[in-house]
Amino acid sequence: MNAPSPNPQDSTGRRPRALPKGYDPARVRKALPFYRTMAIIVGFGLLLLVLEMVLKYGFGNDILAWWAMPHGFLYMVYLGASVNLGMPARWSLLKLIGVMLAGCVPFFSFWVEHRVSIREHANLAVAEQGSTPLLR
Repeated sequence: MNAPSPNPQDSTGRRPRALPKGYDPARVRKALPFYRTMAIIVGFGLLLLVLEMVLKYGFGNDILAWWAMPHGFLYMVYLGASVNLGMPARWSLLKLIGVMLAGCVPFFSFWVEHRVSIREHANLAVAEQGSTPLLR
């Protein structure tokens, strides 16, 4: 009969980590939908800003010149949403800054939002079950 391994591993071969001390599942659960919404809005807003730059500098067309300021405001809200999620999830400062900077690279914000969502949903499931997470 096989005894349970003293060093369990997930499907990637990594050893799972415990939830960070102070992880607040209630606040994470509340902050995650707003973060996801803002990440998607900022991602599309950044694509619109890129289109504005192409039109302005490539074709001399200023039809979207008004978009830069609303995009900047939305990005600031995204930064707040990132902090609002990262603090109760107990992210490191490096991870928090990386997630914030993801909103500056076209298409990257969509990928980072997807990764953050998967990891935090896994951590929330772990918090509910009281076991160790497979993703961190």
